[in-house]
Amino acid sequence: MLAKVAVKIKKLNDDAVIPTYSKYGDAGCDLYSLEEFILQPGDICLVHTGIAIEIPYGYEGQIRPRSGKAIKEGLTVINTPGTVDAGYRDEIRVGIINLGGLIAYIGKGDRIAQLVFSPVLKADFVEVNELSDSDRGLGGFGHTGK
Repeated sequence: MLAKVAVKIKKLNDDAVIPTYSKYGDAGCDLYSLEEFILQPGDICLVHTGIAIEIPYGYEGQIRPRSGKAIKEGLTVINTPGTVDAGYRDEIRVGIINLGGLIAYIGKGDRIAQLVFSPVLKADFVEVNELSDSDRGLGGFGHTGK
């Protein structure tokens, strides 16, 4: 049995579609577009979903691209993963960018992104004068690929 979290949802528009899971066991539920867009290569749009949600404190929602849209059409979420905090109550909107070389179309009711719910851990920062050594040390970007 899969773990579940109760998330309240409100339709802000009669045409809004409640998110759905395509298959049992899927991590992400699909978010649906409330409107139509034509995106030239390089264009960015903010897609309305027409829904607002109430995520319980201690959880977050992560907005992620749909792999089929990304691979086949070059459409992805511009700030992936986008975070929906528990205190956010406004409409869920998704920033989409066309990274492909062709004109892309988003239709009303199209699945545009996925929403994944995840527990949140808060950091308790402890200021120190020194950090312990590690195998990586001070190696930065690309350090492990050399």
